[in-house]
Amino acid sequence: MKPRPRTSAHPTRRRNAAPSTRRRMVVVAVVLGLASLGLVARAFDLQVVRKEFYQNQGDARFLREVPIAVSRGTIFDRNGEPLAVSTPVVSIWANPAELLDNEDRLPKLAAAIGMDAGALKEYLAQRSEKEFVYLKRQMSPDAAQVVLDLGVPGVNGQREFRRFYPSGPVTAHVLGFTNIDDHGQEGLELAFDDWLAGKKGAKRVIRDRMGHVVEDVELVRAPQPGRDITLSIDRRIQFLAYNELKNTIEQSDSDSGSMVIIDVRNGEVLAMVNWPTYNPNALRGSNPSSRRNRAMTDVVEPGSTIKPFVMAAALSSGKYTPTGPLVDTGNGHFFYISHDIRDTHANGMLSPTGILAKSSNIGAAKVAMTLDTGLLYETYRGFGFGNSTNSGFPGEASGYLKPGKSWGMLEKAILAYGYGLNVTPLQLANGYATIADDGVMHLPTFVKGSDNEAKQIIDPKIAKELVQMMVSVTQPGGTAAPYTWIANYGVAGKTGTAHKASAGGYSKNNYSAAFAGIVPASDPRMAAVVVIDNPKKGSYYGALVSGPVFAKVMDGALRLMDVPPDNIGRWYVGGPLQGQNGLTGSKPPVVETVDDSPVEGETP
Repeated sequence: MKPRPRTSAHPTRRRNAAPSTRRRMVVVAVVLGLASLGLVARAFDLQVVRKEFYQNQGDARFLREVPIAVSRGTIFDRNGEPLAVSTPVVSIWANPAELLDNEDRLPKLAAAIGMDAGALKEYLAQRSEKEFVYLKRQMSPDAAQVVLDLGVPGVNGQREFRRFYPSGPVTAHVLGFTNIDDHGQEGLELAFDDWLAGKKGAKRVIRDRMGHVVEDVELVRAPQPGRDITLSIDRRIQFLAYNELKNTIEQSDSDSGSMVIIDVRNGEVLAMVNWPTYNPNALRGSNPSSRRNRAMTDVVEPGSTIKPFVMAAALSSGKYTPTGPLVDTGNGHFFYISHDIRDTHANGMLSPTGILAKSSNIGAAKVAMTLDTGLLYETYRGFGFGNSTNSGFPGEASGYLKPGKSWGMLEKAILAYGYGLNVTPLQLANGYATIADDGVMHLPTFVKGSDNEAKQIIDPKIAKELVQMMVSVTQPGGTAAPYTWIANYGVAGKTGTAHKASAGGYSKNNYSAAFAGIVPASDPRMAAVVVIDNPKKGSYYGALVSGPVFAKVMDGALRLMDVPPDNIGRWYVGGPLQGQNGLTGSKPPVVETVDDSPVEGETP
């Protein structure tokens, strides 16, 4: 039997072919539809539901808030000359990770910024997790552009400002300096930092992957530039004082020195200099000692420069006048409670004026012993001793004055010639300025035209008498003549030569030489103090060391400030210039110097 032939296709499969294709199409359509719906849902989620989150994530990668640098306010002297200015600079920064991805570019970059390539690589590797690190701060714009022109990926520049001081070391102690972030660190830069600094602005920008700004988005905070300030300092007088002080300290091989000049009518500080000093434009290499403003932070025992204030108390008591009663200073030695108070010479009977002229320790001590302790103490306090002057200068010392109720008689006698208390040169200068302005004390200020507090300390008549009494110090026979003479101007002042305190008493060979003075004596305009610490060459007397500094500086200052001379009539008639002992240039008289320091090794 023959087998039945096999059909090639089943009839049922052919009948169901069309429906199977449609099902596949439906499935595909459904899948595509679901996928499309998923994409739409995802797009809705990204663009609507979680839009802010993803936008913030994107902004975090490309949108940045960057500071807008502001210029620090300029500091001017009283005549409008700039003493501190801000100059634009550029700081180079980088993204460490991006820069490390281009390691082959590091050698050229390192050479451009003055670093070792290996050190730069190590520096970046240690900060690879950060997005911003400084490579070089405060480069000049030209030097920074050389670095940026290398086109190293991840390296960018940021505009900043750097402080520059045209007068350098001459005004360093008054102005102080700023740090690398342009914040005041010392001096008036610190005292007026809030005023000078201003406030940085901020803006949002879009940066590309190289870190370059491609678009400014918005201003977040408007910048507020620092405000300018005009000081009472006169740059010309400052230079005069600086040069004379420096030369004298170098010639006498002294350790240090200070000079302060005050306008007696308003308390404005016209000059304040110290030596040694430093250059605020190049701080590296300077030391804290040279940066100290000794006129404000260092204290000294004033020695005989305190005696006019003893006389202020004496005249105020009503027991004394400039001419009497006479005080017996004997043969130059006064033994009191086993203590030898001495003068260099036997001066015999002296009036209160003569006590100042001869700088008699014995005379000052005997006068003080007749005065009420409370009166003498309050007089010292009234002139500001033992208290800060409230000048506002950072780090100002207050000095030291022991409470009067604890003074013994011997202590009161020793305080009368300037031992047992400490003052700063500024305090001493302000005390003399108070006498010069008819007994009115002004708070010392470094700001021109400031509304200064004024207080009457002593009677104007007594203040005028004190000035005339101090004129005798600079006239023939006085301890300061002829070293403090200024042609055509009368000078009132007082010398001071003090042994420096040391362990167990006073040093035998270390001295502080001082002169405090007022000019012109007929109508006072300026008071000044010169203190020179431990002169080792030549003389150590205040008259011989500090007196000439005072005379030379104030001679120039009087003319720079257009102060008319005492004998102005001679100028109009063409008469010769006059000194206090005759024609200028005539041979000065021989004057014995007075050692107004205590006995070697004595202790108060």
